[in-house]
Amino acid sequence: MKTTFYYFLFFTLSINLIIAQDRVTGETFATRSEVLGQNGMVATSHPLATQIGLDVLKDGGNAIDAAIAANAALGLMEPTGCGIGGDLFAIVWDAKTKKLYGLNASGRSPQKLTLAYFEKEGMTKIPSLGPLPVSVPGAVDGWFELHQKFGSKPMSEILAPAIDYAEKGFPLTELIAWYMQRSIPYYQSKGFPNIEDTYISQNGGNLPNEGEIYKNPYLANTYRKIAQGGRDAFYKGDIAKTIGTFIKEQGGFLSAKDLAAHKSEWVEPVSVNYRGYDVWELPPNGQGIAALQMLQILEGFDFSNIEFGSAEHLHLFTEAKKLAFEDRAKYYADMDFFNVPVDELLAEDYANKRREMIGERAATYSAGEISAGETIYMTVADNQGTMISLIQSNYRGMGSGMAPPKLGFMLQDRGELFSLKKGQANTYEPGKRPFHTIIPAFMTKDGKPFVSFGVMGGDFQPMGHTQIVMNLVDF
Repeated sequence: MKTTFYYFLFFTLSINLIIAQDRVTGETFATRSEVLGQNGMVATSHPLATQIGLDVLKDGGNAIDAAIAANAALGLMEPTGCGIGGDLFAIVWDAKTKKLYGLNASGRSPQKLTLAYFEKEGMTKIPSLGPLPVSVPGAVDGWFELHQKFGSKPMSEILAPAIDYAEKGFPLTELIAWYMQRSIPYYQSKGFPNIEDTYISQNGGNLPNEGEIYKNPYLANTYRKIAQGGRDAFYKGDIAKTIGTFIKEQGGFLSAKDLAAHKSEWVEPVSVNYRGYDVWELPPNGQGIAALQMLQILEGFDFSNIEFGSAEHLHLFTEAKKLAFEDRAKYYADMDFFNVPVDELLAEDYANKRREMIGERAATYSAGEISAGETIYMTVADNQGTMISLIQSNYRGMGSGMAPPKLGFMLQDRGELFSLKKGQANTYEPGKRPFHTIIPAFMTKDGKPFVSFGVMGGDFQPMGHTQIVMNLVDF
């Protein structure tokens, strides 16, 4: 009898524990409830950066002001994934014109570095680290392009919170502390200069652990120069000269002239309609249209009769990804150097032909896996209805290992993604933008904004965009 009672008690407690772990309302697979607000919304990967964005909105700034402020903070607080040594892309929904705008703020390769140099050195691939993969950092120019077109508050006010945190310090989060404890000793082991001075010496000679205070006074000074002198302070002043001199000393080619010649480009976002929803991406040199190609293929299947996560769902998704990535490897590149057939790749007839190639079993295509790396994605909406979808990255985590002296940041190594094989769309050329993995996205329905979204993580991004759209629309 006593044994039966204990079994009953154990069973009852087990049921109560199982129920206790479940949501009392909403879908049980949801990890948390929605955040709701009337006057604005900021989503970033760091709570302090999110708070900075919210403070800008509360102080009368708009979505673009808040996004720039938050991105500057992330360059300080998450240097393992982003910073002003990297590039930026954005899609903006402007509430006034009721229109989407796309910004490609990615940098170009050095003018004096040629394909012949790599051939002479016997290289078949651009190195991951060091001076050779460094391309012009486009993020700062991206900030000022966004601000000039849509911003409302002075840049001195927008950058002030990040400057304050850089000088006074902030507690490192668990993940960023872990990444820095791995990355910085690795860069030091490679013998790269200025790593200790940039990241350790300014913090009492020790790399802070989780919860400990991290400062970057060099970056504070750089941000202050940018706030006071505008984008030219970065691309045409002492900062550009410091970068150019340093890279030359390291045996690289990026020069002050390359930075002075840089400019971002406003581009028309491209879209496909997926079951009544328009999904928007930026055209190449990024990989955004791979998500659109996947959606065009997948729209031909009736997912109302296919269970989420089933073998059929995963098979169709995977095969669509393979087909899109095969085109990605063949066609995606800087459209100033290669005529990427965007309209043809997104045409329904082409999607129909590609869809017919999907059989019941997995196929093998030359899809070309390219990259993986840390990134930051963020999105902001203000009380006027303006929204920005923004993504920013150094590539391969912190970047190239090239930290110019006393500037407080590391330069990107995005140039690694060029091909050194002659005759390809993404073959290296001077003054060319490399193939890019970071992509912002947006959805509209009936001409109105529906979702501003994006994900992080190299090759995963087109797949992540497609999953988000399918989860919202199909499932």
